[in-house]
Amino acid sequence: MRVLMVAPPGAGKGTQGAVIAEHFRVPHVAIGDLLRRNVAEGTELGRQVRAALDRGDLVPDRIVLELMRQGLLAAKAAGGGYVLDGIPRTMAQALAAYRIAREISMTADVALHLRADDDELVHRLLKRAEIEHRADDTESVIRQRLKLYREVTQPVLTFYARRRILLTVDAMRPVEAVSRDIIAALDRRAADILRG
Repeated sequence: MRVLMVAPPGAGKGTQGAVIAEHFRVPHVAIGDLLRRNVAEGTELGRQVRAALDRGDLVPDRIVLELMRQGLLAAKAAGGGYVLDGIPRTMAQALAAYRIAREISMTADVALHLRADDDELVHRLLKRAEIEHRADDTESVIRQRLKLYREVTQPVLTFYARRRILLTVDAMRPVEAVSRDIIAALDRRAADILRG
């Protein structure tokens, strides 16, 4: 199973991505985690993206797409399935990611959209910031990230709907209920794919 996670910050991409990856025994390629790891380790790439993350801006596409390519190639070597979390966030990224995935025969089976409202997302992210001491989760940065999401990411959903791979799940419920619905829907999709 090859799954793209499409959701606003705080909707549960990381949590649900991990559940899906474990269920299907595929790698969880989390672009945000890879970026934060590079920032924390002070790598050259990390220094390039630090300012953008601190402002809540999007990381340059060339960096994100290269991380994605590396992650998909590693997933291909590990068996071919994946959960990709953190890209695409813009139409330009969606089109570039699709071209890259086609080149390496790793296009997505499902674009999983986790739907949640902004008030809940701000609450979740501020709570996470307290627990995890994440510098990129201040209220002003959260609001900037949600504004960017509304402006540039939501049109990506139309692209996936046209490709007939979009699956939308209500993420405003308890985590376990969301996970159950996601796994049930993905199991049905996997069975359809096997039937061809």
